[in-house]
Amino acid sequence: MGLISWLRRLYSLDTLDTRFTVSATTPLKAAGNGSPAATNSVHNAKGGGSGAGTGKNGASPSKWNTPEFYIYYLVFLTAVPMMFKTVCDVSKESHPTFPKYSHLLSEGWIPGRRVDNSDAQYATFRDNIPYMALLVIVHPLLRRACDLLFPAREANSPSAQNGKSKRDDVFQGASAADARMERRVSFDYYFALVLLTVLHGFSALKVLAILTINYKIATKLPRDRVPLATWVFNIGILFANELFRGYHFADIAALFTWGSSLGSDALIVSWGKWLDSFGGLIPRWEILFNITVLRLISFNLDYYWSLDYPSGSAIEKKQLDPSALSERDRVSIPADSAAYSRRNYMAYALYSPLYLTGPIITFNDYISQQRYQPPSLTRTRTTLYCIRFLLTLLGMELILHYIYVVAIASASPDWSAYTPVQLSMLGYFNLHHIWLKLLIPWRFFRLWALVDGIDPPENMVRCVSDNYSALAFWRGWHRSFNRWVVRYLYVPLGGSRDPNNPAKPNTSDSLLARARGILNFLAVFTFVALWHDINLRLLMWGWLITLFVLPEIIGSMLFPAGKWRSRPTAYRVLCGIGCVFNILMMMAANLVGFAVGLDGLQGLVSGIVGSWAGAVYLVAACVALFVGVQVMFEIREGELRAGIRLKC
Repeated sequence: MGLISWLRRLYSLDTLDTRFTVSATTPLKAAGNGSPAATNSVHNAKGGGSGAGTGKNGASPSKWNTPEFYIYYLVFLTAVPMMFKTVCDVSKESHPTFPKYSHLLSEGWIPGRRVDNSDAQYATFRDNIPYMALLVIVHPLLRRACDLLFPAREANSPSAQNGKSKRDDVFQGASAADARMERRVSFDYYFALVLLTVLHGFSALKVLAILTINYKIATKLPRDRVPLATWVFNIGILFANELFRGYHFADIAALFTWGSSLGSDALIVSWGKWLDSFGGLIPRWEILFNITVLRLISFNLDYYWSLDYPSGSAIEKKQLDPSALSERDRVSIPADSAAYSRRNYMAYALYSPLYLTGPIITFNDYISQQRYQPPSLTRTRTTLYCIRFLLTLLGMELILHYIYVVAIASASPDWSAYTPVQLSMLGYFNLHHIWLKLLIPWRFFRLWALVDGIDPPENMVRCVSDNYSALAFWRGWHRSFNRWVVRYLYVPLGGSRDPNNPAKPNTSDSLLARARGILNFLAVFTFVALWHDINLRLLMWGWLITLFVLPEIIGSMLFPAGKWRSRPTAYRVLCGIGCVFNILMMMAANLVGFAVGLDGLQGLVSGIVGSWAGAVYLVAACVALFVGVQVMFEIREGELRAGIRLKC
């Protein structure tokens, strides 16, 4: 295999996640061996064609070798190096603003360069990479050692004694799967308890208490009260964790001495302070508990919906192969009733590789993968994924050593000290830092899960710069969370479909249906904002996102694609112009929510458009964005020609 072919495979969607190249309804054995041939067969099975210009799957002929795109290549070759040069120049020690933020920089490992490790969220991950890497090695080895010491016990078939029947084979296959699940879940359960204690010390008891209450809600309350009680309890936990700062033992103990003359000197308060002093490696457990809340809701609602299924296995009734279920079946078909046990629930909610940051996997999917290892997991694909992760980590290190956008934004900068070009690049690369600081931990922990035999969804589908649609952007950014929101919140709220018949599109008036979808979208992003953090800035971000999808929705209604089929080039140009506006709005919303805040955004915008030079630059930037959008269109057309249909 040549270097170019290897790089193409390394950066293929199939290496990233087979969910991108295999339909959600297709059994995954088609992607089992991870070879290029297998990938092509998957594409063909989805109706894909390989040749440019064939027009299969509704894709247009390739434009990569057209005069129009040669002009675009020239723009890329000019603009991209200038973008990096601009932001590197403002990060040099010779720049007048350097002394204002230099105290936020640390000594780097690249000679002559300091490192911008001022982002507390990513710094925590970066500083602990060696220890986490050791854990990724030790955890799977320890599981294999336990498998050897405590081999699985399979039930004996009660079938006929004269030879094996087909029913015997099915029974033995199910028995082996149950034994595999029993062995793996037991290990997950006990390892999670140990890791939870190491991470949070005595605060692990608080986590276990919350998990126990949530389990009682699912299994002890009357069935019709479970969904509402689940949502009220878990949203309440988000607020309570923030309000009471993780429920310090000293504060709890003080409640028992309230009104007493002993006050804070009481023995019970001192004991509470002693317990608080053993907070583990991560004393502030409540900061990372938000991701666990999603798993708690997933278990409760998966269990609640499982009660709708009649007795008997849904897999048997559909005559499916349980060892090669499609991804949709793994998520939607409930596990056996016995699988919704307290131990399985705890093992799932505290599954070590995904406990801290995700990606999010539903309870049904977790149990299914514990019974049968998904065929998408191969040594070759996992190795390529690891190499891709290491290259991404190296890219982040180079950025932190040469581009100090986080430190600049954190030092309350005087935006007037920068030119319009520099201001725009500071905002742009700040968004890239946000993308990378989320991408890297998500891929690290997903890599750990892959090594351990669990295949969770990939969280990031595309680079942050390869997005032009607000709706599609949120399908591909934190994708596992998006899928969780759709399954457990958007669809139950009604989405844009008939709530009485979810499989059938809403037949009501189109405008009314769109309005309803927007209201549900607002509810969803209000929850998403509160889930991230309970503060006004993120709440504004959630509302801005809802506001900024309106132009896209209205534009798609005013300019339906069906009416422009005879003028595809004109429609492509029209969409490109609209997408430029979309990109600017998405950048603004994310800068408010995750980077500089509303005041910082106002400073950036006034610095860019506050002069004639800035206005001229803004026009030039929009032209460059238009070029980028056309390339994004063609990337997706190329995927469509290969039979890959992504909604992002």
